Amino acid sequence: MFRRRRTEANGEQSPRELYDGLRGQALEIDPRRDGFEPTAELSRVWGALLETGYGTEVATLLSLSDGTTSLYTTTGFVIIGGGGHSQVVDATRQFLVAIEAALDELEPETTTTLPTDGQAVIRALTFDGRRTVEAPEDDFGYDRHPLSPVFHAGQAVITELRILTERREKN
Repeated sequence: MFRRRRTEANGEQSPRELYDGLRGQALEIDPRRDGFEPTAELSRVWGALLETGYGTEVATLLSLSDGTTSLYTTTGFVIIGGGGHSQVVDATRQFLVAIEAALDELEPETTTTLPTDGQAVIRALTFDGRRTVEAPEDDFGYDRHPLSPVFHAGQAVITELRILTERREKN
């Protein structure tokens, strides 16, 4: 797991280019081609994104059924490799199970626009296409939305990633 900030000054991608590239890769995954198969627990969902707008910036959590878990922002903050840690994998599985249970509450996705300030988007990656729900982050966070439990499950994944990052920084 690592954090990295890239800048144009050192000849590498800008933070936004890095973010757009990572997000684009996530949204272009073909589940069958890339080895994702339905299971008894996750018969329709193979992954999810939780995206939140903060001012002009966005944070994206990517969670996949194989345990792959990443967090990246438009500012260039990146955590990749969370799936190598059992507590992150467990939280990711719980997030995906919550989405599977609530999947019928999400609408088929028609756009992949980023959330604006204060908004959160839950994107379910299913074997039949993407489904989504968008609402104010506070509505999800303060249990004013029917899909608040899904949002909280995604936040639990982010918490596990933060704990690992903080431990790594202390060592």
